[in-house]
Amino acid sequence: MRLMLKDLWRRLRADFAILAAFAGIALLSFLFLKLGSEVLDGETMAIDRWVLLALRDPSDLSVTVGPAWFRSLMLDITAVGGVWGLTLTTVVVTGFLIASRKYATALFVALSVTGGAVLGSLLKMLFDRPRPDVVPHLVEVTNASFPSGHAMNSAVVFLTLGVLLASTQESRRVRVYLITVAVSLTLAIGFSRLYLGVHWPSDVAAGWCVGAAWATTCWIAARLLQRTHQIEQPDGVRPPEAPAPEEP
Repeated sequence: MRLMLKDLWRRLRADFAILAAFAGIALLSFLFLKLGSEVLDGETMAIDRWVLLALRDPSDLSVTVGPAWFRSLMLDITAVGGVWGLTLTTVVVTGFLIASRKYATALFVALSVTGGAVLGSLLKMLFDRPRPDVVPHLVEVTNASFPSGHAMNSAVVFLTLGVLLASTQESRRVRVYLITVAVSLTLAIGFSRLYLGVHWPSDVAAGWCVGAAWATTCWIAARLLQRTHQIEQPDGVRPPEAPAPEEP
């Protein structure tokens, strides 16, 4: 009886988490659409310009605020969120899952990250916003500005990998650690694009919204696929056909 109640509570908690995630996706999607509308109307330009100028020396806009080592750090962090940095991260994590014999989860990770990257490219082509021109760029950029590819793709990769890896772990402490690292990397990469002057703040905010919504969608899909045993259960979770022995 006690095991039945525990199993019922676990299922109810999982259902509530999925409903909350759906609400989060709806909110993030609304924020992105609202932000996109304001960007097209030019309503974000004042705050966008203010933030970029606040990160530069007023007497020389090519000089960033803060010590030289922080500028070097931002250059390194922004490289982590580039195409090759994110691709390498995805390959390493996918390889880890394959080595752990979580083949279905590895395929799901690869498809999730690829789908997010395609979505980001389509959104860039749709909005086709020019890059900031109020401060000198400290790294080379070529494509459109909205939404920030680094902010969105880092959210897609790190948040998606974070929640999917967390979904394979039974330990709450490990899950919290993985998601905290994923969120921290995503925020740091987005800020680096502002600091280097290659994105408007609204670009970065929009990238975070879309990337987080995509990662949440992937998490919901992973949970549903785990329930139907189409991808692997978290480590230590027993399948229904092998229940744990009842406690005395």
